[in-house]
Amino acid sequence: MINLLPSEQKEETFLRERLTLVLILGILFFSFLISLSLILLSIKIALLGNLEVQRISLEEREREISFNQEIKEIIKNSNLTFSKLDSFYQKRLDLTLVLEKIPKLLPPGTYLTNFNFNLPQKKEKFRAQISLSGFSESREVLLSFKENLGKEAEFAEIYFPPENWVKPSDINFTVTFKLK
Repeated sequence: MINLLPSEQKEETFLRERLTLVLILGILFFSFLISLSLILLSIKIALLGNLEVQRISLEEREREISFNQEIKEIIKNSNLTFSKLDSFYQKRLDLTLVLEKIPKLLPPGTYLTNFNFNLPQKKEKFRAQISLSGFSESREVLLSFKENLGKEAEFAEIYFPPENWVKPSDINFTVTFKLK
C-alpha cells in the first residue's frame, strides 16, 4: 500500500496515533492505579476490622485474667486465713475433753478436792500440766486410780508423791501429770 498523503499530514496522523496510544495507555494505567488503590483500600478495611476484633478479644481476655487474678488473690487470702485458723485449732487445748476423762478414771471411793491446770511457760513438748488433789478410801483404790491414769495415752509423766502411799486408808492424795 502506497501512502500518497503529504508529509505534514503523515506526521499529523502519526502524532494522532501516538497521542491516541498514549491516551489509551494513560487510561489503562490510571484505571490500574484506581483498581489497585481500591484493592488496597479493601484490604486495609478488612485488616482494620480484624484488628478491632482482636483488640476486643484481647480486652475480654485481660478482663478475665484480672478477674481470675482477683479470685486467685481472694482464694490465697482465704487459704492463708484458713491455714492460720487450722494452726490455731491444732495448737489449742480442749480442756473439756480432759475434764470429761478424769471423772471416768476415778474409781469408786475416790473424789477430787482440787484441780490445778498450768500452761507451759516455754515451748515444751507437753501442752499443759495438771495437778489433782483428792481423797481415797484406801491404798488399793488409789493404786487403781494410778493404773487408770497410766492407761490413758494422752497423759504422761504421772507422779504420785511418796506421802500418798504411807497411810493404808483415808488418804489425802496429790498427783501431777502432763498432757501430750
